[in-house]
Amino acid sequence: MKSELTKQIHNVGIIAVLTIDQPEHAVSTASALLKGGINAIELTLRTPVALEALRRIKAEIPEMIVGAGTVLTTNQVQEAAANGAQFGLAPGFNRQVVREAQNIGLPFLPGIATPSDIEQALALDCRILKFFPSEPSGGLVYLKSIAAPYAHLDIRYIPLGGINSNNINEYLAEPLILAAGGSWIAPRKLIQNQDWSTITKNALETRKIIKKYRTGEF
Repeated sequence: MKSELTKQIHNVGIIAVLTIDQPEHAVSTASALLKGGINAIELTLRTPVALEALRRIKAEIPEMIVGAGTVLTTNQVQEAAANGAQFGLAPGFNRQVVREAQNIGLPFLPGIATPSDIEQALALDCRILKFFPSEPSGGLVYLKSIAAPYAHLDIRYIPLGGINSNNINEYLAEPLILAAGGSWIAPRKLIQNQDWSTITKNALETRKIIKKYRTGEF
């Protein structure tokens, strides 16, 4: 990832994971998050309107850092970049997908869950990795264990999966963590119900936690 983008994600400390079912909800969701102090999102490519939602957010809220998530194919890499994604993420490691992202200049975070995954990512010069699914895999204790042999390579991780307001603090205090990610701030149901005030409230509460527990500089 580009150094400036990396710093921006580190500074916000959290990537809100969104699943959008109606394109008209995209800008309202992003606005609610921004009002609560969160300006980084992962917009999952799990619905037919995801790319349109991505495009709308980039056009109307340029200050939002927008990543495309659940990028599983080389075609999705191209589509994400064409619709304004600033970076891409995947739940697992796919060499062809990573290579395609590198070929077109899209910063990309492949998913890892084992030392073998980390080594495959390192072979393609990936230094910022998505740890997924974090809590079901063993959480921060497990991540620190598998990351230890590679500590001298200055790898940073973005954990997702099972992270919420009750456990994000332990992740944010760990220097290995660039930022945490999760869907609890703007869950799908709140977006479907257009409950923008609750999303903003969740964002504000999360920012308070980040300010309290985030340590170190990138």
